[in-house]
Amino acid sequence: MRFMVIVKATKESEAGVLPDQKLLAAMGKYNEEKVKSKAEAIDWLKRCPNPFPGESEIEIRQVFEAEDFGAEFTPELREQEERLRAQMATKT
Repeated sequence: MRFMVIVKATKESEAGVLPDQKLLAAMGKYNEEKVKSKAEAIDWLKRCPNPFPGESEIEIRQVFEAEDFGAEFTPELREQEERLRAQMATKT
């Protein structure tokens, strides 16, 4: 399982206030940790360095991959997905 963590913006971050080196280093170390379940991801997230002064709102979402869909994701659908990924890669 993979998860995406979204830190909601604050007035300061929207104004371009960037984190300092200490916070960037702490976040880098924290982000190197991996998880194997949603429960583990939630526990992991509770230890997240606070990216902003005061309270922060953080959202967690599971990132689904082809294997997560089982047999319903047929070889034809997998091929279609790969074609779309290839097309997107050439547009960037």
